[in-house]
Amino acid sequence: MATRLTSFSKLVITLIILALLFFGGKYILNNTQFGKDIKKQTEAASAENASNSTDSAAKPVISSKNDPNTLRVQLVTWGGYAPGLYFNEGAKPNSNSRFLKEYGFNVEFILDNDLINAMNAWMSGDYDVLVQTADAFPLYTAPEDINSFKPKAFMQVDWSRGGDAIIVKRGINTVNDLKGKKIAVAVPSPAQTLLISSLEAAGLSYNDVTIIKTSDNLKAAELFRTNDIDAAVVWSPDDVIATNEVPGSKILLNTVQQSHIIGDIMFASEKTIEAKKKMIDGFYEGWMKGIAELNSNPSNQQKASKYLAEMVGLSPDDAMGMMSTVYWTGHGDNVNFFGLNSAYKGQKGSDLYEKMSNRFKEIGEIPNAAPAWRSVIYTGAIQGANLNGPSYAAEKSKVFAPTTNQEKVSEAFASKPVSITFATGQFKLDENAKTIIDLQFRDIAKSFANTKVRIEGNTDNVGSAATNKALSEKRARSVAEYLKSEYNIDSNRFVIVGNGPSKPVKGCESNATEECRGKNRRTDFQLIN
Repeated sequence: MATRLTSFSKLVITLIILALLFFGGKYILNNTQFGKDIKKQTEAASAENASNSTDSAAKPVISSKNDPNTLRVQLVTWGGYAPGLYFNEGAKPNSNSRFLKEYGFNVEFILDNDLINAMNAWMSGDYDVLVQTADAFPLYTAPEDINSFKPKAFMQVDWSRGGDAIIVKRGINTVNDLKGKKIAVAVPSPAQTLLISSLEAAGLSYNDVTIIKTSDNLKAAELFRTNDIDAAVVWSPDDVIATNEVPGSKILLNTVQQSHIIGDIMFASEKTIEAKKKMIDGFYEGWMKGIAELNSNPSNQQKASKYLAEMVGLSPDDAMGMMSTVYWTGHGDNVNFFGLNSAYKGQKGSDLYEKMSNRFKEIGEIPNAAPAWRSVIYTGAIQGANLNGPSYAAEKSKVFAPTTNQEKVSEAFASKPVSITFATGQFKLDENAKTIIDLQFRDIAKSFANTKVRIEGNTDNVGSAATNKALSEKRARSVAEYLKSEYNIDSNRFVIVGNGPSKPVKGCESNATEECRGKNRRTDFQLIN
């Protein structure tokens, strides 16, 4: 007859069985391949769940355009805006936004590539902040209807470094060759600035070419593919795509060479800045933190590219490519750009703004010169920012290698002859000569800051060729020394060449008249790759 187990005996047996299962299972997991595989699968699933949990934790914040705690910022398809998207954890207001966590307000980034539509929306109150470039800002500050809102630039976002380009058909090898050619250009836009400054580097003007106006850079690229256009100003990647499709065409130059000409800015109305001052200040400081973090950690750039890709509808790889064509301007760069560093002698916002204000008036884009730069900027955010340390320092000037023999003879992509008067047999600059250099070359030196400059001295044929060659080199060197001391330019940036009488102006080869001899006594400024 079987013995009946007591309740206590059942409990003991149950505990023994559970213990055997526990220790047996533990032994299998730790000491057999089957167990190890199970552990790996479990850990992978756990990590994926944790990742999904983190992503979903960024809860969207619902806001309207009238929400006083939301800053609504218009953007265009451009890699310069990645730092803001990174700091905001995306384009939409959300609970993970560091603007919200660190400064207490929401930011909503809105993609709007139609600049006219964006401007109208800004004037009607749909946007708090708009994007533009410093050179094109006069197009917004000069017209009375827009200027009545008192737009004020408060932050520089970036410098274009390859994002804008001039593409040309077969047979055009230098900017000088553009004379008389048909060029497709978006009007009004920063494309005009790139073209105008390039023409000036070759001693040409806007009137020396035929402008075929388009509404945007994409249409300029489309026109380039036709037989009626010789050149076009376009954005990346259309420079590569269009030149690949048109046999014999090429990129003549871009903002890698002309590195300080297209500087993106953000601006708001005076009313918005007064009403949302803490938000504007926090927006600037947070954006600068974003730049510092992207520059210090490549993995952060991957994150930024993801947010940029989501906003513009591209792949993360394409977004990363867009980001590579700009230089994000940090806090130190903004201090320089807005004229808050008296020692800085490079390109400032005022240089671009005031120059293009005059040019736009000359070509009829604006009815009158725009208001002074100091009246259309707000520097309170820059001056009040609590940003210190090397990660916020300004970009250092490019360090150039010493001149090579090849650089003395290589083809220039732009050449500008400038007549600088020297006393007979002398090579020292007088005050008049310095003024001519300032007027004729200062802007070129600043906008093409990352490009080498060949300075070629030339003479007439009066005197021996050997004497004139030595004298012409001394004259070219004195010009370089002046530019070095006055504008703090690296001496290795200059390639000094003395031609003597060997390169006379076309038509004046014989030096038969005083007029021709005067033309031959010149200094050529040439930009070389």
